[in-house]
Amino acid sequence: MKHTTMLLKPLAGLLLAAALAVPAHAAPGGSERIRDLASVSGVRVNQLIGYGVVVGLDGSGDATNQVQFTGQSVQSLLSQFGVALPPGVTPQMRNVAAVMITAALPAFAQTGQQIDITVSSLGNARSLRGGTLLLTPLRGADSQIYAMAQGNLVIGGAGASAGNSKVSINHMLAGRIPGGATVERVVPNSALTSDVIHLELNQTDFSTARLVADAINRQVGGGEVATAMDGRVVQVRFPGTGSRVGFIAQLENIEVALAAPQAKVIVNARSGSVVMNQSVRLGAVAVAHGSLSVTVSSTPVISQPNALSGGQTVVAEKNDIRVQQDPGVLFNLPASADLADIVKSLNALGATAQDLIGILQAIKAAGALKAELEII
Repeated sequence: MKHTTMLLKPLAGLLLAAALAVPAHAAPGGSERIRDLASVSGVRVNQLIGYGVVVGLDGSGDATNQVQFTGQSVQSLLSQFGVALPPGVTPQMRNVAAVMITAALPAFAQTGQQIDITVSSLGNARSLRGGTLLLTPLRGADSQIYAMAQGNLVIGGAGASAGNSKVSINHMLAGRIPGGATVERVVPNSALTSDVIHLELNQTDFSTARLVADAINRQVGGGEVATAMDGRVVQVRFPGTGSRVGFIAQLENIEVALAAPQAKVIVNARSGSVVMNQSVRLGAVAVAHGSLSVTVSSTPVISQPNALSGGQTVVAEKNDIRVQQDPGVLFNLPASADLADIVKSLNALGATAQDLIGILQAIKAAGALKAELEII
């Protein structure tokens, strides 16, 4: 007899992922440096991209009869060195692979500076291990060339194949070249040329913007140096004299005493993870939670014909489906302002992580969950 059982039962000792509550003597939201809360407007990286070829592969490159642009790229490359192939002939080279190169150009990068690049296979190559990227221009969003890339790939994976069997460890179709690109063009940056700078908060919050402005005015002095423009931007006026770089460095290290963060519960519906911060509050609520069990039983049945009847023995299956639902138990969850008590109360329900998602939604709808419920 075969049994296939689908259970939706309480799970003992449910682990609820949650942020640790802060001690009673600490500041409501702790303190952080401005450099961890905001960035200077205009000081940003620029994404670069390029198309090139990797050579020197051990027969693991693109199959040019299937990926024709690899052969065309090699033809174009050879023509630059005066090598002309007969018309209509596409080189068949399994040691070459077409790749895309990506890089991040840091702010204030200067000509001659080296940056890391990532190389990824574009065709049907089996591995880029041992390959060398040939000289490739890297372009920005404006189609201008900002760097030139070339070098030997570093691949973190390994693999082997024989016949129809193949074994691989990690990914072998993408790798990095540390310092593999040289900056050829400087991106203009006017962040330090104006009379003011704008600090952009990582998250929009009017309270945090006001606290950052107040902290700067206390530390720097000289009147209203900083002004909160909105919930995202704090404008700071440069001093009349002194180094602007030193002034920004001073701003970045100012400690800001933060208010308690917004109460929020994050639910990942795909993995069943539930995360909440220390600002979450729970009102008094009663929750009924039951369990459902579905059991499918399959029993083989043999039909034997009579002697000399000319029939055949037939094997069939008899399926039996049984649904059992246990009565729900009513739990009284007391009002709590402490995160540990909330976790303890929810664990008392004995629900699985997936069941807990529905319970939290119902508690929120009932008005007992004092937090924003966000499902990702």
